[in-house]
Amino acid sequence: MNRFIEKMLSFFDSLGEYYKMCFGVFLNLRRVFLDRKLILDQMVHVGVNSLVLMSIIGIFTGAVSCFQAAYQIKGLIPLSYLGSATSKAIIVELGPVLAALVLAGRIGASISAELGTMKVTEQIDALEAMAISPVRYLAAPRMIAVTLMLPVLVIYASAIAILGSYLVATLFLDVSSAAFMNGFRGELEYKDIYTSIIKSLFFGVTISSIGVFIGFQTQGGAEGVGNTTIRSFVICAAMILIMDYVLWNFLLGAG
Repeated sequence: MNRFIEKMLSFFDSLGEYYKMCFGVFLNLRRVFLDRKLILDQMVHVGVNSLVLMSIIGIFTGAVSCFQAAYQIKGLIPLSYLGSATSKAIIVELGPVLAALVLAGRIGASISAELGTMKVTEQIDALEAMAISPVRYLAAPRMIAVTLMLPVLVIYASAIAILGSYLVATLFLDVSSAAFMNGFRGELEYKDIYTSIIKSLFFGVTISSIGVFIGFQTQGGAEGVGNTTIRSFVICAAMILIMDYVLWNFLLGAG
């Protein structure tokens, strides 16, 4: 019983530290222009360096979703509806979630490992000794960069995925280009696009904040850094799926 109470107290203590860090980042938003070089460097690392990976994920996600949709609707409705079926699923669900999961592995874990290494080698303590805020210098640029770049990457990955779906439908499933595009344009709604963007913004904040916070909490040398990396990805992945469910019900559930 005492052990359970200790764990609960530790959890709420960590939760308080997490929100304190996020509030510190929020207060530093007014310094965005002054810290623009740090933010731009992180945006290049997060966005530009992820384009190849997002292209590969996107093209095969679109291809598989098209084959799966064709398998499910075959004999029920004409395959000419593939354009509407696949594009809606990609834009609203597959694009944001898969892009966020990939970024959680590539960026979230990377942030935790980088900051964790700085923590165990006392570089963060050195910053504090020089009166440099780790939240402003390390946390804020990474959180801002990931939050801004994830929607861009989601839009890019979704476009590539729709291209992959289009290629499979026209080259392998005998769906005409006009039929696919008519289905795509006929079913696409503005709320699908803003739902995708809103999801990606929340996912970006989640990935970056968890990655930074867990990195700051690292202990135990090289082994601790390894555990931090795994823990960061696992928590980010779980939170992405939970938030996806909550946001789906909030944004589209009523419709």
